[in-house]
Amino acid sequence: MPRTEWGALIADDEPAARRGVRQLLAAFPAFTVVSECRNGAEVLAALDVARPDVVFLDVQMPGMDGFEVIRRRTPERMPAVVFLTAYDEFAIKAFEAQALDYLVKPVSEARFAATMKRLTRQLSAASPAAREPAIVVRTSRGARVLPVREIDWIEAADNYARVWSGGRSYLLREPLRLLEQRVRAHGFVRAHRRALVRVGGVRELTLNGDAGVAVLECGASVPVSRRERPAFAAAVRSQTSR
Repeated sequence: MPRTEWGALIADDEPAARRGVRQLLAAFPAFTVVSECRNGAEVLAALDVARPDVVFLDVQMPGMDGFEVIRRRTPERMPAVVFLTAYDEFAIKAFEAQALDYLVKPVSEARFAATMKRLTRQLSAASPAAREPAIVVRTSRGARVLPVREIDWIEAADNYARVWSGGRSYLLREPLRLLEQRVRAHGFVRAHRRALVRVGGVRELTLNGDAGVAVLECGASVPVSRRERPAFAAAVRSQTSR
């Protein structure tokens, strides 16, 4: 299934500059800002947490510049990099660092759109692993890209959905019925009217009469309703027979 959303990290020590990139990105709904950083040290820390697909990286930042970030991380472990700077003198060095593009501030909408076209083409052509389906959830530290394969189950919470992963929950501002359309193709099945379960994470399915309970690898137990039992049990059998 084609990836329809990518995470972007914006790194610049100037709040106005970060705000400007966010405004430019707003015209490209396939991209979501998953983290903002003020310096190189924050970028290195955020790369493993936010797991962005692209970094809009300022060249000159306090303590550690953009090139030092890449050197410490290594180009092979970096996501796509788009350099942003007020100076054009670092362009050659930027492309030697394997940057996708080099934008000189202030960036016009047309120039930014050209970069986004190249970026989208590169990300779309990436390997299946790089295009792993994911959703963006909010945390106390900002946004996080959560791979679908790391989600254990999802439950309805009024007009929101509560996403459970590794014993932690994240509140997502999206109704369960809409979220189901996004994850159904990735192994999620209805357990009851208010819950979706990733079948690959089911450790045991106990059936009591017409209903049952799904015990997950994470330790959670999710009831399976009478109405959903046939389809749920069939999905579990199909998974275990692979």
